[in-house]
Amino acid sequence: MNDVLSVILGGGRGSRLFPLTLQRSKPAVPIAGKYRLIDIPISNCLNSGVRRMFVLTQFNSESLNKHVNLTYKFDLFSNAFVSILAAEQTEEDPDWFQGTADAVRQSLRHLETHRWKEALILSGDQLYQMDYRKLMESHRRQVADVTVAVTPVTAEQAHAFGILKVNKQGRIVHFDEKPPAERLPALVSDVPGIGQTYLASMGIYVFGRDLLVRSVSDPSLPDFGRHIIPKLVPETRVHAYVYRGYWEDVGTIQSYFDANLALCQPVPPFDFYDVSRPVFSNPRFLPATKVESCTIENALVSEGCVIVQADVHRALIGIRARIGRGVKVRDSLLLGNDYYETAEEVQRAAAAGLPPIGIGDDTVIQRAIVDKNARIGAGVRIVNEAGVQEKDGDGYFIREGIVIVPKNGVVRDGTVI
Repeated sequence: MNDVLSVILGGGRGSRLFPLTLQRSKPAVPIAGKYRLIDIPISNCLNSGVRRMFVLTQFNSESLNKHVNLTYKFDLFSNAFVSILAAEQTEEDPDWFQGTADAVRQSLRHLETHRWKEALILSGDQLYQMDYRKLMESHRRQVADVTVAVTPVTAEQAHAFGILKVNKQGRIVHFDEKPPAERLPALVSDVPGIGQTYLASMGIYVFGRDLLVRSVSDPSLPDFGRHIIPKLVPETRVHAYVYRGYWEDVGTIQSYFDANLALCQPVPPFDFYDVSRPVFSNPRFLPATKVESCTIENALVSEGCVIVQADVHRALIGIRARIGRGVKVRDSLLLGNDYYETAEEVQRAAAAGLPPIGIGDDTVIQRAIVDKNARIGAGVRIVNEAGVQEKDGDGYFIREGIVIVPKNGVVRDGTVI
């Protein structure tokens, strides 16, 4: 894996994850209480022996830069690095990134200063555990020019993905981006050990160096999924690597919400407890969580929290969360806080008419996402009883029926949402 260079695509504005991306880029969005989305592909790389990684992003990069710089430090005797490449306006390229392939094209001048034979192109907004050594082994064994990681999906799911059809040798013979139902019958693949199924692109690619440089050199082909891969399928040896483990694209509010809550199951689909494949993140050195006279059922509680006389059912509680007396939390994500408030800061907030950071006494939260550093007052009800699907309110948003209190948001005492 010493000849492999990883490029992690941070995505665009992240509009489908808004308002979680209001003040941060997609890879910096919290996941599983104590991690960031970027930790997933970086940890997969480190566990697979890939030590050199570029993260490409262009929106709200500060939070991502801070997290990466604080977390991924390597010793002086290693060539390992995780480097953020934010979009730049240059004399040659005055525009921002126009797509995934265009992001790589504009970053080539940085990539080409390193020695590498193969590039591993990854997405920064997915939840999965993959040993990339097996992917690279398949790529080399098949003598492929390009390898696309794919996962089986149902006919109901297929319309949301790029669907690939493969022959008996595993070579991709047709690619269709988000096909309508009438085109699906022609896209069925017969996969050994699975049978007839639809194979969806995971947005994970392996390219040889020369082919990658040639493929992304045309600015009129700005996206891998929509342009580069369909063009290369009839021209080169493009093979599929079938991944059979858990994989979830968390690029929308609903998928992000569901993927996090799934971690609260007795046997979660994603295993953060596998010591052979740890997920790395910033070691914050927080105290243990304090729980006093609470009822907590099917929940994931991160470190550094203070929870007093609360009723928590099927919820994910992020780091440093403060949950007051009489609070009821159901089917919700509380992403926690970046810091603890001092007594003086609480007094200053009260003088300004603001509740302290955390969840105030006797508040009810159901089917909601409360982002970091939010100030939820006492006696608040976040329940969306009317079943509103989309709304921008005062201090909150509703997306796909899920109420979201944004980062640093304020919901005052007695508010009903």
